[in-house]
Amino acid sequence: MAKATKKQALGRGLSALLKDTSVSDTFNDAIVGSIIKISLENIQVNPYQPRTYFDEESLRELASSIKELGVIQPITVRKIGDSFQLVSGERRFRASKLIGNNSIPAYIRTANDQEMLEMALVENIQRKNLDPIEVALSYQRLIDEIQLTQEELSVRVGKKRSTVTNYLRLLKLDPILQTGMRDGFISMGHGRALINVKSSEDQLAIYEKILREKLSVRQTEELVKSLKVEATGPNETKKYLPKYIKDSLLEINSYLGHNINITVNSKGKGKISIPFHSQEDFERIKNLLK
Repeated sequence: MAKATKKQALGRGLSALLKDTSVSDTFNDAIVGSIIKISLENIQVNPYQPRTYFDEESLRELASSIKELGVIQPITVRKIGDSFQLVSGERRFRASKLIGNNSIPAYIRTANDQEMLEMALVENIQRKNLDPIEVALSYQRLIDEIQLTQEELSVRVGKKRSTVTNYLRLLKLDPILQTGMRDGFISMGHGRALINVKSSEDQLAIYEKILREKLSVRQTEELVKSLKVEATGPNETKKYLPKYIKDSLLEINSYLGHNINITVNSKGKGKISIPFHSQEDFERIKNLLK
């Protein structure tokens, strides 16, 4: 019987170690920094929560775990008037309500509105299942609304400054590409390669090709490089290619398996240069050209 009682207590999780605390008992400075049980009815959601979508299936799985083992890690709240407001732990809060729990273990802390926003954003960034654009948007909000520099931001989130910069640069991509990254059609590696393409039209053309031909990040990088044609002489060539050539360049590169070089002079005349790496590679290209 003793073993059964012990197992039952452990099964109730963290809440088994805490006493129920009424709202009237908790409104004093002494409980700041403590963990107590709070009625779910007295908790408001965080208005600064950057995450607006909560996967229903994931919530049900968490709810099932809480029902079986209890809340392992307490949520964090701050005192607001006659109630409390979530600082972090909204998934645990929602899952607890889902299974009909009346209260939840909570860590009490003090925080002003700016600190609330910063903590919510930083916690959001630390999640492992965020898409790159969601991380980038959180970084940008910290810079804009908390007035942080990239250097300060890198310290706050525990990332290298170069990592922060790489994420922020993704926000320069065409919105269609950003959506594609959020939906998982392309990776952050694809996005980083496409950042080097200034024209939205070219970005979208490459994006469509990535989806159509299932290009890897490496193949995408090669395609992007093929759009950068260096001038061979100040009077002979233009520093850009006519649209009719650019529209065909991706297709030719893909067909030949190499980045060809095209130069065009001011009169519209030009030449095509095809590289090869070996005799076998040369023979392969020759057969393709027949």
